[in-house]
Amino acid sequence: MEIEKIAILDCGGQYTKVIDRKVREMSVKSDIFPIGVKADELKGYQGIILSGGPGSVWADKALEYDEGIFTLGIPVLGICYGMQLINKHFGGVVLPGLKTEYGETVIDVDPGCPLFDGLQSKERVLMSHGDSVSQLAPGFKVAARSGDVVAAIYHQELKVYGVQFHPEVDLTVHGKEIMANFLKKICGFSGNYVLEDRIQTAIDKIREKVGDEKILVLVSGGVDSAVSAALLVKALNPDNVYAIHIDHGFMRKNESDIVCENLKAMGLKNLIREDAADIFLNSTVEIDGKKVGPLTTLIDPEAKRNLIGEVFIRVVRKTAERLNLDFDKTFWAQGTLRPDLIESGNPDVSSYAHKIKTHHNDVDIVRRAREKGLVVETNWDWHKDEVRQVARALGIDESIASRQPFPGPGLAIRMICFDGHNSITEAEYQEFQDCLARFAGDYQGQLLPIKSVGVQGDCRSYRYLSVIGGKGLELDWDQVYEIGKNLPNQVNFINRVAYCLNKPELSGEIKAYPMYINKENVALLRELDAIVVDKLNIPPISQVFAVLLPVGITGKYSVGIRTFVTNDFMTGRPGYIGEDIPKELLVEVIREIEAKFPEIDLILYDVTSKPPATVEWQ
Repeated sequence: MEIEKIAILDCGGQYTKVIDRKVREMSVKSDIFPIGVKADELKGYQGIILSGGPGSVWADKALEYDEGIFTLGIPVLGICYGMQLINKHFGGVVLPGLKTEYGETVIDVDPGCPLFDGLQSKERVLMSHGDSVSQLAPGFKVAARSGDVVAAIYHQELKVYGVQFHPEVDLTVHGKEIMANFLKKICGFSGNYVLEDRIQTAIDKIREKVGDEKILVLVSGGVDSAVSAALLVKALNPDNVYAIHIDHGFMRKNESDIVCENLKAMGLKNLIREDAADIFLNSTVEIDGKKVGPLTTLIDPEAKRNLIGEVFIRVVRKTAERLNLDFDKTFWAQGTLRPDLIESGNPDVSSYAHKIKTHHNDVDIVRRAREKGLVVETNWDWHKDEVRQVARALGIDESIASRQPFPGPGLAIRMICFDGHNSITEAEYQEFQDCLARFAGDYQGQLLPIKSVGVQGDCRSYRYLSVIGGKGLELDWDQVYEIGKNLPNQVNFINRVAYCLNKPELSGEIKAYPMYINKENVALLRELDAIVVDKLNIPPISQVFAVLLPVGITGKYSVGIRTFVTNDFMTGRPGYIGEDIPKELLVEVIREIEAKFPEIDLILYDVTSKPPATVEWQ
């Protein structure tokens, strides 16, 4: 039986691969092409999806595309930028800045449109855009609105549809149904693509590339690298697979011990553990011709990520030499996921995507090795939930298959370093307070000079943290989450909002103090993180961790608590107190932190979704 397939045309969106994931979730094969692909190359496909992207269709250097894609006679769905491209192509007008929307939004839909068949008249969706349709293309109809913003359009005779929101992500409540309507009812897919096809494809590619050669596999202990190692052992002679676990000093409490025990249980014959904490703290590297480091002096999160990634490969190189392997000629594998590369702005994955944050598995030294053909990335085309499915299909223990994600740089990027420079202007502070007063009622708020990483309109943002409080734990959590959603949409220098849990009033000024990475601060964060994870790592929480912050009213340190609920890890929301997390557990966390760590002043709960914030703060 011939496998059905759809073409996804990449416009540089952070969620392009999420579209791919959602399509495969419905057992339809998808192939990703750049938006400039020639229409002739798409013959044999039964549908086309145009992704979102960071650009503007009205810009002088807007993305070029083959107009012939609209004359192939197959259904087309445009998402976000893709919808705007459709509207402009067929004679409509798109303008910038009419209304920005970042986060969950309720839209009014026309259930009579085939795309929304079976849905309600109001739907909760994820918006992430700065441009909007101002004039509809001739022959098209409006299928949904967000207030005065056009949220969906369609031309039923042409079988061309567009949505301003993102149906591919979990934050669009009925996004799966919308995608199913397009794939099955409009395109006519039956769904004949299965998981086993993907596993066998990965094994075949490994054998073709590596053959009888030796290979190093870099294992953190997470599900991504564990699956990579398991696939290598399945595809190759196990004697030729060397698994290396590097403890850089930023692991969670007792995590390296647990990781190595789990990896041994997988049957890896050659497992090497390297303890390299001092090397990572004290090393310098050269990036773009400039000396960077040591880590104990760095503030910028990108500098921290790049340094750790470069030093990581240095340590691997020395390990390879001890094993009598020529690192410059030896294959090595890592559990890279495609979303990692999209966030890193990797041109091999997308020519148009903006860099949100550099992943340690995509620093310059890794890219150079890829160019030589030495890097094997078995999970390149998969998402986190798909990797978990593969892990279970391969018989990997559930303790690994369901293990919570942990970033490559570890606790180093969960410590928000600060050099003491306060860059908030009086005008910015007043704008923040004015906005807060309009919709936050009697909640208090302060704007802090420390910054975190976010993603807004498919672009990286590096903006201030705002803290709200005033009611302790006796509050309307729904209102707090609304504040977390509205503040970044209305104040363009904010991308993250946190609520103060342990102070009934924010009665003093929250000040920021200089803080850098050192062994003492890492040890403090490790213990705080252990408390938070131990108490709050419960279903449906997908990820939970602590962040060390250089701020306080009566002290110099505070802790941020990040909980995240998601399936795709490209979008998601904070855990809802009283719904996802029992309030009593949060009380236990607060009491234990206050009892054990008197140096911690504020306990802050991150109430921001992704977007506009990222999962990690840095």
